[in-house]
Amino acid sequence: MARYFDVHPENPQKRAIGQVVDLIRDDGLVAYPTDSCFALGVQLGNKDGIDRIKAIRHLDDRHHFTLVCQDFAQLGQFVHISNAVFRSIKAATPGSYTFILPATKEVPRRLLHPKKKTVGVRIPDHVVTQALLAELGEPLLSSTLLMPDEEEPMTQGWEIMEALDHQIDAVIDSGDCGTEPTTVIDFSEDVPEVVRVGAGDPKPFE
Repeated sequence: MARYFDVHPENPQKRAIGQVVDLIRDDGLVAYPTDSCFALGVQLGNKDGIDRIKAIRHLDDRHHFTLVCQDFAQLGQFVHISNAVFRSIKAATPGSYTFILPATKEVPRRLLHPKKKTVGVRIPDHVVTQALLAELGEPLLSSTLLMPDEEEPMTQGWEIMEALDHQIDAVIDSGDCGTEPTTVIDFSEDVPEVVRVGAGDPKPFE
């Protein structure tokens, strides 16, 4: 049975955030709010957690997982960024964008696109997510909480708790959450390609 954490959207309780991070470090799978919508997250090396996310969302091996990072310093450990791309991404973060970039050796091979060797990364603009990442001290390996055969992601913590109570370990509910997935920008060739239009304005990358 999942644990339910009611967290203040502007001043997240440090004790609650610490308890969630302990669960993540203990190979837990959590549902958490972001500036785009709820996501499922596990620690980077959690192979079982990745399989659980795939099972919940009915994903295949080609799915691009996202490394949700606290800041640029953290993001730079996991992807290669040219100066021109750095400026473009810096201007748009934190925000509701996911960027697909060539991965460094810090990223486990099973998370890479099989041909391009890329990975998705993002820096969210959400107080609770940022508190979680600061406490964890590393990126959260994440996927949008979009259920199979559904067009809209779930946006309410209680709804997620009811639907996934026995499939995940925790739900963080801060009441304040986006309702659209991120806008996805592919920078694998250094020239931006808008792959998906979502919550972030695609115009700067068109």
